[in-house]
Amino acid sequence: MTADTPQTSQGPSTKTYNVTKTDAEWRAELDPMAYHVLRQAGTERPFTGEYEDTTTEGVYACRACGAELFTSAEKFASHCGWPSFFDPKDSAAVELLVDDSLGMRRTEVRCANCGSHLGHVFEGEGYPTPTDQRYCINSVSLSLRPTSA
Repeated sequence: MTADTPQTSQGPSTKTYNVTKTDAEWRAELDPMAYHVLRQAGTERPFTGEYEDTTTEGVYACRACGAELFTSAEKFASHCGWPSFFDPKDSAAVELLVDDSLGMRRTEVRCANCGSHLGHVFEGEGYPTPTDQRYCINSVSLSLRPTSA
């Protein structure tokens, strides 16, 4: 699956992931908020995440499995309350699924390596980015690996 083609899905993905763990293992490894967002498709409150305004150069990895997802080169200030990226580091790094929850159609973004929920991607909002997309990602879903100076 590429980042360009959302998979239509009702409920959990049927994909087999490289990293698979039991619910108990995920709960033991992740703090309660990270577990809620990454494993239960929750959302952190806007303007509360540690990476929303960060300008540190580096790579943003999945907090659950460590897979590299986004870089600071694709991050931009959308002022929406969550970190925003206009493209993933590699289109194969994320899985896109149609999300019909909350009475609206959105495109969910998951880590392609472990299936963890990251956030949603939106198109056509008018941001001056090369892709006209905004990957709206929960800070708690990410770990920033700063570029060495």
